[in-house]
Amino acid sequence: MSGARSRAASAGPSEYSLLLTATLCLLAFGAVMVFSASSTTQILGDGGIGNSVHFLKRTLLFGVLGLVLMRLLSLGGLRVVRALTPVLLAASIVLLVAVLVIGTTVNGAQRWIGSGFLQIQPSELAKVTLVLYGAHVLAARPRMVARLGTLMPYLLVVGFSCALIVLEPDLGTALVTAFAVGATLIAAGVRLRDLVLIAAVIGFLALVVILFEPYRRERLIGFLHPGSDAAGAGFQAVQAKIALGSGGFFGVGLGDGVQKAYYLPEAHTDMIAAVIGEEIGLVGILGLVGLFGLFGYAGLRTAQRARDRYAKLLAGGLTALILIQATVNLFAVMGLAPLTGVPLPFVSYGNSSLLVTLASVGLILNVARANESPARSKPARRSARGAGRLRVVEGGHGGRGRRRSSGATGRDSGRRHSGARSPGAGRRRRASR
Repeated sequence: MSGARSRAASAGPSEYSLLLTATLCLLAFGAVMVFSASSTTQILGDGGIGNSVHFLKRTLLFGVLGLVLMRLLSLGGLRVVRALTPVLLAASIVLLVAVLVIGTTVNGAQRWIGSGFLQIQPSELAKVTLVLYGAHVLAARPRMVARLGTLMPYLLVVGFSCALIVLEPDLGTALVTAFAVGATLIAAGVRLRDLVLIAAVIGFLALVVILFEPYRRERLIGFLHPGSDAAGAGFQAVQAKIALGSGGFFGVGLGDGVQKAYYLPEAHTDMIAAVIGEEIGLVGILGLVGLFGLFGYAGLRTAQRARDRYAKLLAGGLTALILIQATVNLFAVMGLAPLTGVPLPFVSYGNSSLLVTLASVGLILNVARANESPARSKPARRSARGAGRLRVVEGGHGGRGRRRSSGATGRDSGRRHSGARSPGAGRRRRASR
């Protein structure tokens, strides 16, 4: 009975398989939707490119590079990444400072370094390295979570990095990073009152940043009253709702959407969920949410089953980072949160975002692989073999329930097959002693 139960349990898909399946499905879905969302405007010559497959080709190229990186990290990157975490953190801070000095400005934001194929977004690297650094520090010094004062060195690093991101300006990525760090702190066991105090400080600072920047105030007003300025601050939110409403249950058809043609600015990036809702309908949105739900279940389950504290915090923090970013994006598109410009993981166009997200998945897969390695199940296999030997011995002795080792079983078997002993053999042996 127990053997049948164990076989039934092992027959189900593992966390590794679920993570990999959800990731590949989201990538394929994203490639299709990036092509659909960008092809119309590119054919019409938007941006001076005039090539309908321009963004698709880049998505496929960086998707392949990201999958190679994910595979390498899933095989043995956890130890290397942990050793390089201080270096990665320092590099991300240097890049955040550099982007404010020599960065490329696009649509009023100075978030990129380089141009063309070699353009990178340092904030994408920073949000991951802050989670890596948190897992590293909180695992090495678990008593840090006992008091808020002992957490201050880590919180100051996070605060300084987020301040640099806000200056680009990119408040959305800064908030996503803060939420992911908060999830890591929860997994580490930080006291509830300390978490509430940290959240209150972050909320106050975010409100100050919003109120002192005109365009952020307009976005907040557009979220609270989108119809009051439908041609200005509320334009993007209103058009996203029109796209979602036009799609109905099954959508107007893949590639047949209208809102992506000039009505939705940057439809292939942070507003791609609106294109999905228009062209594939509620079915497409539910499928998208379902894939992220599958990814979240497998990632958090991986963190729960992790062998050590570092792996637990790393898997939990990176899974939370991806889920939080997806939630913020979907809520903004549906009008449940202010527009932030945060891309949808795996699905939106974005070279740096795609590479960093797939690298994060590789690290989570590494933890999942370690959870399912043969070394973990070796004691269970030994006990199963021992139980099997015990049942054989019990059956061979008429149910008397005598336990013997494998060696004893072998000797008894040998005696049974070696022929009958002479009647005086036992007496002669006792006399010789």
